[in-house]
Amino acid sequence: MKFKYVFNLKHSSFFPLWLFLPIIILLLLLNTGIAAQNLAVKATSLFDGKTLKGWKTVNPADQRLWYVKDSVMMCGDGINNIPSNTYLHTEKEYGDFEFRCLFRLSGDEKTGMINSGIQYRSIIRNGEIVGYQADIGNGYWGDIYDEHRRGKLAGGDLSILHRLLKPDGWNSYIIRVKGNYHELYINGVKTCEYTEKDSTIPAKGVIAVQIHSGGAGIVEFRDITITELP
Repeated sequence: MKFKYVFNLKHSSFFPLWLFLPIIILLLLLNTGIAAQNLAVKATSLFDGKTLKGWKTVNPADQRLWYVKDSVMMCGDGINNIPSNTYLHTEKEYGDFEFRCLFRLSGDEKTGMINSGIQYRSIIRNGEIVGYQADIGNGYWGDIYDEHRRGKLAGGDLSILHRLLKPDGWNSYIIRVKGNYHELYINGVKTCEYTEKDSTIPAKGVIAVQIHSGGAGIVEFRDITITELP
């Protein structure tokens, strides 16, 4: 009877362990993989809210135009017209990523063009920044523009965005690019997508914030993060 008791699955205390051990191991492996994946795609802050550490202007003389106030990265004062396009770019280059920020563009259009943008996968060549730009401003919201290269690549769809957009208030931008596929979102609404077919276009470069020449504008950026995609 003792022999029967030990190997009787109905009474054996070892039965649950033998039955569920493979499942337990599988779950542990899956959880480990998910944790590693989450670690790999962790968002990183690009702006410390106090200084412009990690950023520099394309034209060194423009460094004085960019400043930090109340945890916001800024350019312009709303009084003086912007004399020329100015760009503040990251020192590091990025390829596949999801970029997020809050931004605000303000200014009287009677003084001239009020426009901004976010460069990405861009290179510095002969004192100019060349590359993709996620556009900001009336007539350009959510466009993908190829700065100093090919011009407008994709127009922003405002059919839904116009209900949520705050033209002179705070809005959010998401730029997601992986491989040759690009997506832009403003306030969570997808404005456009673009597939790059030219294999000679660099798939990696700096990120930059811009204010366009023209009017007496002010551009502000905050909560700037990037998630590098595997």
